[in-house]
Parts: sequence; structure tokens; C-alpha cells
Amino acid sequence: MYAVVLLVCLSWVALLCFSVKAYENLALHQPAWQSSTLTRLILHLRLISTADLAVDGSTPTCALSRSERTAEWWVDLGGVKNIHHVLIQHEKDKYKFLGFSVYISNTTDIEDGVVCFRDTNYTRATIPNPVNITCPHHGRYVIYYNNRTHPPYPEGYSSKTSINLCEVEVYGCDVYTYGLDCKRCGNCSGGVQCDHVTGTCPNGCDPGMNGDECDRECGNKTYGMECKEQCGNCSNGEPCHHVDGRCPSGCNAGAYGLTCKESCGNCRNGEPCNDVDGSCPSGCNAGGYGVTCKEYCGNCSNGEPCHQVDGTCPHGCDAGIYGDKWDKECDNNTYGMECKKLCGNCSNGDPCHHVDGTCANGCDTGIYGEKCDKECSNNTYGVECKELCGKCSNWEPCHHEDGSCPSGCNAGAYGVTCKESCGNCSNGEPCNDVDGSCRYGCDVGVHGKTCDEACQPGRYGINCAKPCGPKCQGCNRFTGVCEFGCLPGWTGPSCEKRKATKSRKQKKDVPKSRGNSHKAYVSITGSGESRDMHSFSTLSLPKVPFYLFTVF
Repeated sequence: MYAVVLLVCLSWVALLCFSVKAYENLALHQPAWQSSTLTRLILHLRLISTADLAVDGSTPTCALSRSERTAEWWVDLGGVKNIHHVLIQHEKDKYKFLGFSVYISNTTDIEDGVVCFRDTNYTRATIPNPVNITCPHHGRYVIYYNNRTHPPYPEGYSSKTSINLCEVEVYGCDVYTYGLDCKRCGNCSGGVQCDHVTGTCPNGCDPGMNGDECDRECGNKTYGMECKEQCGNCSNGEPCHHVDGRCPSGCNAGAYGLTCKESCGNCRNGEPCNDVDGSCPSGCNAGGYGVTCKEYCGNCSNGEPCHQVDGTCPHGCDAGIYGDKWDKECDNNTYGMECKKLCGNCSNGDPCHHVDGTCANGCDTGIYGEKCDKECSNNTYGVECKELCGKCSNWEPCHHEDGSCPSGCNAGAYGVTCKESCGNCSNGEPCNDVDGSCRYGCDVGVHGKTCDEACQPGRYGINCAKPCGPKCQGCNRFTGVCEFGCLPGWTGPSCEKRKATKSRKQKKDVPKSRGNSHKAYVSITGSGESRDMHSFSTLSLPKVPFYLFTVF
């Protein structure tokens, strides 16, 4: 049993020793401050319980303050530290300790810090001594704070509070360290602090580094951020630098530059270029120029080579080309030798061909020619000059774009292009050459604003003002004569007369009357009006022949 106990004790001691060595007490003998200091007289000795007694490494000596509404104490760690936990040894049975808080801050103001711990549950019976507070934060000041400013207070709390700190130990490491042994962080991106427990970098690694803890250099011929860049064509295939990709021993033939990723230009006879700046020792092959022979000659006149250094053409450039190196096509609506000619009116404002000035998509309206530099002529206008001008006044030419007549129309025509013909104006008068209207109205048989609409059925004459006869089957719109005949019983040019019928004896047709009563009927016609048959009153007539007659 003793062996087991000893083993356990030894194990506990080993763990304790390990834990003590794991993190450094960052607060030991560091400057401290408190809101007030308690002075006591013991055995004629005046004892002053200053703030630094809480960080002197001795628990029998304590930092004490007067009983007040608020109490505050802090220790300056001497710089921003990577804090893991805080251990607080307080005076026993001091109920004024209940309700305290611990802050971590980069200043002495708790408002600038973060709350590491706030006591809301401890009682006089349950509060441990020492109090061990896990506090994974970065900061320079560890601040103890308590108050009695907002009654009522929980049961067992004092009405006032005070500092009763016998020892405050702040365990952790310097910044940019992690783990129990305060191992240095790797190369975290942006120089930020790694995780204080695992050492991982929150935003990845610096260029050239990889791994969870950013502690491994790039391999497999890679470099840069996250090791995503491939090394260039380094001499003899050696790896490049893991951060910037440079090749320590230069480049293989045909490559140049810091990372050997640039290819040599058109060096004369295919010789390799300088592996630093890419220059060609013997100049360029024909058609190339510049230090690296990567530039190509422009369109020099008659195909002659350009200058190998600056690329200039000794005798100028071909038509349609300009620039110091004669490598730019004419622009700004120009073409030809030295781009001195102006393009014509190409369709939709398109540029013309930089060499010959032709328009690929034709000309603007009213323009023709290969270079679209001529206005329509020969009494034409419009797109491709396909439209013929109208009857412009005195037969002058119309506008080449829209066909309008600048001085109006010849007699008998109207409209913007004078292509509309006048209607039948009264007495053959010419119409208005703008809108085609007739000043004195229309001739016979027509109507409308421009006198070009035939009379509607049933109308005739000047302006179609007269109606056809009522008994007419349809009259001539000019004369009013009924061309398609009259209604039954009517006659005359306008069907204005009733047809006449011959009187004849109806003896054989007259039925015998019964008794002496007979009826007589008279049809009366006069002045072109017809009247209904009237039944005469019954007459007593002798039995003699009776004749039906008509009176006109």
C-alpha cells in the first residue's frame, strides 16, 4: 500500500513539477497598483500592505486595502503576454472577496479589456483558495476588481469590499509562443499570434511555409503562398528558394530572370540569352529587336528590316501604319501613307480600312464610291443612291440623303420628296406643295383633303356635295345620271319621273256585281308624286259597262 501511495505521490509531484515548469509566472516581482492601501499597527510595528505584496512570491504577505464601495488592483506584466491561467490566493474567510472579477487588458482601464472571470456563484463556504481561473487571452495588465455599488447583495456578501490578495500568479508565455513548453509559433501569415494551445495559424502561413503550425518550408520544387507556385527552370534542376522562387545557381540555357521563368527571345543563330536580364550577346535574328529580341519589327516600307535596338524603320512604314516602331495601324478615321488621309463616310461611323480607305460595310445614306467619299448624283439619293428624286421645283436635284426638295415641288406634286401627285382640285388648280390640300376645294366626283377620294355611293358633283335621286339605282359621281337604272315605276335621267300607263277597257275583266252595288278605284298621279288608291263610297249604278280609268 505504501508503494502505491508513494508511486501516486511521485506521479503527482512529477505532474506538479511539470505544470510549474510548463508556464512561467509572468507576474512575479512585476509592478503592481491598488486603489487604496491598508496600514496596520501590530506590536508597535506599523505594517503597510502594499500592492506589490501580492506578487512577491510569498503567500504569508498580502496586499490589503481599506473597506470601500469599490476595490481595484492590477499587475503590469511588462508587455503583452500570452496568458493561459491565473491563480489567486486570498485571505481565508474574507467574505469581502465574493463577487470579484478578473480582466485582461492592454491598458489599466478595465473598459479597454476583456472579462476573464466574474464570480456570480461562490459563497463563503464554497469559494476555493486558491482560485484557479483559465484565461486564454493576450494582454499586458491583469486587473482584479470588486464593488458593492448596487444593492441588494447576495446572501453572505459584505456591504463593502476590499483588496485581500496574498498572491496573484499569472501563468503563460511570451507572445508568439504556444503549448505547455511555450514553443515558438511558426511563420503565421501577417505575423499574427498562433493558437496558444495547438500552435495552428488562424490565417495560414507566410509565403514559403506550410504545415498546420507553419513550421515547414515548401518542398517538391514549390514556393510562395501556400507553396502553390512552381519553381522555374533552375540550373541543373535544383530547387528554388522556398519564399520567392529565385534560383540560387542561375538558370538552364534558354531561360532567364530571378525565377528562371522567362524564355529567351529571338537571339541570333539561336544562341542562349543572358540568364539574368535575357539580353542576346550577338543581337537578334532578322525581324526582332530590343535588348531581349522579344520585340518584332513593324511594317517597315517595302519589307526592309527595322533597327535591332530601337525597332525604327529607316525609310518609314507601309501604308496604313504609324508609330515610332511602325507597329500601329492608322486610327482616328485616317488611312494610307503616314495615315494622312481621312476616311470617307462609312456606314454607322465604322472605321475605313487603314491601308486603302475602303468601307467594309458600305457607305452612309446619301454617299457612294469605294471609299464612300462621293455624294449621290444624277437625281438619286438614299442608301447606295438607289432612290430617284421626286419632281423638285425647276427639276433641281434633291438632297442626297433624304431626297427632300430644297425649293419645293413642281406644279402637280407635293410632299417632302415631291413624289406625291396632286388630286383633282377645283378647276384644275395646283395643290399645296407641302400637304397636297386644294385651296378652292375639289373638282366634280371627288372629295377629301387632297381631293383624291371618289364620291361615296349615293353622292356626286363638286366635293360630292349632291345626293343621287331617291329612285336611282346608283348615279354617276360626276353627272348624277342614274347609270344602273331606276326603281320600278320611275324613269328619267335622275329617275325623277313616274312611268305612264295606257288606259284600256276592262269590260271582260269587270266582275258582275251582286245587286246594284259597285266599287270604283282611282289612281291619281301628279307632279311626280304618287298617291295611294282611294276607295270611293259604294254607288248604286245601273247595270251598264264600267270603265277603270286613270287621271293624270
